[in-house]
Amino acid sequence: MQVAQRCATNLIMRSNKIESFKKKLKLNNKQRSILVGLLLGDGHLETQDNGKTYRLKVEHSIKQKEYVEWLYEQFKDFVRSEPREKKHRVSGVTHISYFFNTYSLGTFRFFAQQFYVGRKKAIPKLIGKLLDAQALAIWFMDDGSYKSAYHKTYIIHTLGYDKNDLERIKDVLHKKFGIEIGIHKQYDKWRIYVNSLSAVKFRKFIEPYMISSLKYKLGNTMPKG
Repeated sequence: MQVAQRCATNLIMRSNKIESFKKKLKLNNKQRSILVGLLLGDGHLETQDNGKTYRLKVEHSIKQKEYVEWLYEQFKDFVRSEPREKKHRVSGVTHISYFFNTYSLGTFRFFAQQFYVGRKKAIPKLIGKLLDAQALAIWFMDDGSYKSAYHKTYIIHTLGYDKNDLERIKDVLHKKFGIEIGIHKQYDKWRIYVNSLSAVKFRKFIEPYMISSLKYKLGNTMPKG
């Protein structure tokens, strides 16, 4: 009986210690910027207590392992367990992803309120204040690609957003970075592309923040000489 009581007491003490630690966690400016880019892209916030706290979920193909590990290092204090693999089958094919989750924290609540309408993602009305070059680079690493050697420009696969969201980000990219983008329909979804005349400027903004294993996405837009 005493052993059971000691175990229960230890669990309570450990739980209280973790809760006390979590309350002290605050995002720094770099982490806020990365979080904005992730939420524009493939990152997700989910709540288990009706919006009081949220946890960040990061998951990519095992091919992007280096990127996930880099993201983990940025949020290491917010995460209980190191990234790990997950297997899942789709149409009889086994896929391997690599992921981590943060603690559920109140510090993520503001961002959830900005980026979600119900359970659906939306581009925030405050995106002009939230977006910087690093966030743009994270978004591109998540969802971007080099269009082609012929077009020499970039696409961001924004298929989860509606056209009004993309008009908002188009306006911000023009006003804040001088980058012109187009919006076009792919099947019944919308995605954005960087106009060719803005491709070099776009690259110069994001390249300093790109990790080495994803720089292949930049292609070759730089002029010769």
